[in-house]
Amino acid sequence: MSRPKDLCLLPAHATARLVREGTVKARDVVDSTLERIAAVDSKVGAYLKVDADGARAAADAVDRKRASGKPLGPLAGAAVAVKDNMCTRGLETTAASRILEGWVPPYDCTVVRRIREADGIVVGKTNLDEFAMGSSTENSAFKKTRNPWDLSRVPGGSSGGSAAAVAAGECSVALGSDTGGSIRQPAALTGTVGLKPTYGRVSRFGLIAFGSSLDQIGPIARDVEDAALLLRTVAGHDPADGTSVERDVPDYVAALKQGAKGLRLGIPKEYFPPDLNAEVASAVKGAIARLVEAGATAVEVDLPTSPYSIACYYIVATSEASSNLARYDGVKYGARSAEAKDLYSMYALTRRDGFGPEVRRRIMLGTYALSAGYYDAYYKKGLEVRSLLRREFDAAFEKCDAILSPTSPFPAFKIGEKVDDPLSMYLSDIFTVAVNLAGLPGVSVPCGLSMERLPIGLQVLAPPFGEETMLRVARAHEKLAGTAPEAPGI
Repeated sequence: MSRPKDLCLLPAHATARLVREGTVKARDVVDSTLERIAAVDSKVGAYLKVDADGARAAADAVDRKRASGKPLGPLAGAAVAVKDNMCTRGLETTAASRILEGWVPPYDCTVVRRIREADGIVVGKTNLDEFAMGSSTENSAFKKTRNPWDLSRVPGGSSGGSAAAVAAGECSVALGSDTGGSIRQPAALTGTVGLKPTYGRVSRFGLIAFGSSLDQIGPIARDVEDAALLLRTVAGHDPADGTSVERDVPDYVAALKQGAKGLRLGIPKEYFPPDLNAEVASAVKGAIARLVEAGATAVEVDLPTSPYSIACYYIVATSEASSNLARYDGVKYGARSAEAKDLYSMYALTRRDGFGPEVRRRIMLGTYALSAGYYDAYYKKGLEVRSLLRREFDAAFEKCDAILSPTSPFPAFKIGEKVDDPLSMYLSDIFTVAVNLAGLPGVSVPCGLSMERLPIGLQVLAPPFGEETMLRVARAHEKLAGTAPEAPGI
């Protein structure tokens, strides 16, 4: 029997159904995906490492499992891309940094283990901004990733490789990590669905840490159902992660059927400033209007501290990065400078040569904020603002079930346009960082195209552990507006 064409372009839920039915084999899906990667990734640059042999072996194991009559998991045969800051046993994991080049973990991170247990197939590791520090995937030590919608533009970051892989049909679904918008912002720029779960909903065990109180792993997918399916697969308590919450995981896919009727949607004026890109504002307001026509109610909510969230984030996140990245010193694992003459020079030269400029910048910012004489003025003040943000969100959610806003203040920008202007780059996350500071869930769904045919994202936020409501709104919008078309750039 000949293999159906374009299996790589199917969403994961459709792929898994076909594999469970026996209509196609998991090996067919993997072969189709690998062919697609070979055809387009030289243009896109989504992957740092493709594990073709491992993917084929895993697919053959799924096919044997089905042939023996055993039930298959919810991701049966789906090709999954994994951001390269998540540990994968026997497969190089670098966080896109020279300081970890060549490091091969001896274990899988919890989310990868759960994907394998669900019969998903890991096809490779995707590019990112080094140590997940960036908004464009231009800060990788190894390559730049390009937006499949327009190869002259960025895919967003830091999970730009995962978002680009999904948008380009180089996998069924992907995993990203989100510290200040690093799943949602690239999803908005690539016309995909990107979901950041509530802090503690998904295990961080095996995730290379950037900001430990902010980091969360989540799905990037072609549609909302796939995002719900992948979240259901990886969520749940993990005793190996001290921040993982002991709480039942709902059936997120079932929640998608309820629609928007009767929901109260909060609209914060702070997220629609006068200088917001006109095309973004129009697309997001159009999405809100469609949901209201479908039976939801729009209510204005106040989040007055939100304009300070970027400043707060770049104190808290860089302080945690300074602490977390102190472990890369040339002693225990990773790179070590060959020029070192003594212990001090080994530390200094290893970190100078191993870290890229953006990572060094953030380490220095964080070290300064934590230093004696400045701790109270910066880090302590940042924590106070963080608490205020959380209280404001709590008050807003007393008036509404979900909050809607733009995901990114502008569509995808040109490669090189902002890389020499860190402040402008940091403002790419103006609408996303507060969510991480408050520990909330958030999802970006496509809501239109700019005049240049570039995707625009609608962000939906919910109270802690309110992913069901958030996905319900996202799916209701998707049914009204449709999914983004196939990316035209490739």
